[in-house]
Amino acid sequence: RTIDSLYVARGQKIGSLTALIAKAKQKDITIKEVDVKKLDFMCGNANHQGVVAVAAIKEYASLDDIFQLAQSRGEAPFIILADELEDPHNLGAILRTAEHGVIIPKRRAVGLTYAVGKSSAGAVEYVPVVRVTNMAATVDLLKEKGLWIYTTDMKGETWCTVDYKGPVGLVIGSEGSGVSRLVKEKADFTVTLPMVGHINSLNASVACGVLCYEIARQRQGIKAN
Repeated sequence: RTIDSLYVARGQKIGSLTALIAKAKQKDITIKEVDVKKLDFMCGNANHQGVVAVAAIKEYASLDDIFQLAQSRGEAPFIILADELEDPHNLGAILRTAEHGVIIPKRRAVGLTYAVGKSSAGAVEYVPVVRVTNMAATVDLLKEKGLWIYTTDMKGETWCTVDYKGPVGLVIGSEGSGVSRLVKEKADFTVTLPMVGHINSLNASVACGVLCYEIARQRQGIKAN
């Protein structure tokens, strides 16, 4: 399994841990310094010796895997870009609605953890998930491959008035700050889901589900009621 991150007890970079951390950095594994109580909790109070590795429950895919899946189905690619999502339940729910694949960043985002797998209700076994170093650069690459990039924001075109029939890259922003500035600037379309009342935005996975349905509806030629 791919190691997502290495949790190290704060202030204990000594002896064999120093060599372990150096090897992890060589492999571009995220290093997180945390309080020893965090490690105790992660291990159920077992003896962790000051370090815990968190591995993905499934190997990450490549962009080629996503495009090959779309091609095998004879469909225009539809890729979801989860931009710095931190809640495993949101990512798991998004995997349940994804068509051809999901892209996540290596940093400042949840990986393929056990909680993500459980929330996906098995979808993690079938949906390719690609982890990239730079989301903005990945958007450029997808555009070169012919995808139209759609991002979400409170200011944009109403979600159901936009054409999604071509190759789609749908960006879903983080729970707190939304879509990152660079990614938003590179998008071809910005769409919004109008809300009424005191809440002005939907949960990330709920918004993704609404947009995924609209994309599927348009592609299948189903008339809106």
